[in-house]
Amino acid sequence: STAVPPGPPVYLDLVYIPNHSNSKNVDVEFFKRVRSSYYVVSGNDSAAEEPSRAVLDSLLEGKAQWDSNMQVTLIPTHDSEVMREWYQETHEKQQDLNIMVLASSSTVVMQDESFPACKIEL
Repeated sequence: STAVPPGPPVYLDLVYIPNHSNSKNVDVEFFKRVRSSYYVVSGNDSAAEEPSRAVLDSLLEGKAQWDSNMQVTLIPTHDSEVMREWYQETHEKQQDLNIMVLASSSTVVMQDESFPACKIEL
């Protein structure tokens, strides 16, 4: 069974891919139905396969079935080997589908902690 049942697409500005981008909850049908200008991809646990390569591939497959070529921005919350490999191996297909992966060049410092940040304007 799929995580998202078939039906008409839903258009959103920003979507957080659920459950640390785990393929048990997100598949091609998710990306065919949940269409967004921005997808936030979390997960930095390689032992738990986060983010899932299958989810990233599902984005490509689902987006290829959209009737428009609208710009999509993928925002990873962590640097991971899975994300780097996927980016390099599918870069040409990402360009064909008008998908951009946003790498953060900004850092936020709060109290004794610092972390990468992205600014998104909707």
